[in-house]
Amino acid sequence: MSNVNFAKALADETRQKIMSLCCCKQLSVTEIVQQMGVSQPTVSHHLKILRDAGLVKVERRGKEIYYTLNQERLATACCQIAEVFAPDVEIKLGSS
Repeated sequence: MSNVNFAKALADETRQKIMSLCCCKQLSVTEIVQQMGVSQPTVSHHLKILRDAGLVKVERRGKEIYYTLNQERLATACCQIAEVFAPDVEIKLGSS
C-alpha cells in the first residue's frame, strides 16, 4: 500500500472514530453502528476502506464479522511515512 492511500484512509474523521472503537477489542458492524450513531451502509463503506488499507483485521464467526484495529500495520505504516519525511531520525518501535 502506498503512503498516499494509507494517509487517505486515516484522513476521514469517521474512519478515525471506527479505528478508536476497534482498538484492543473486536466489534461487529452492528456494534460499531450502535456506538457511532451512523447508518450501517456508512459504517460498511468506511470499514471497506480500512480493510483495503490493512488497518483493521477481520474475523468471521458464523454470520457475524468482527473487526479490530491492526495496530502493527498502523505502526509500521506510520514509521514508513516518517522515514520518507524525516529520514535522519531513528524510529524505534516497542521501546519505552
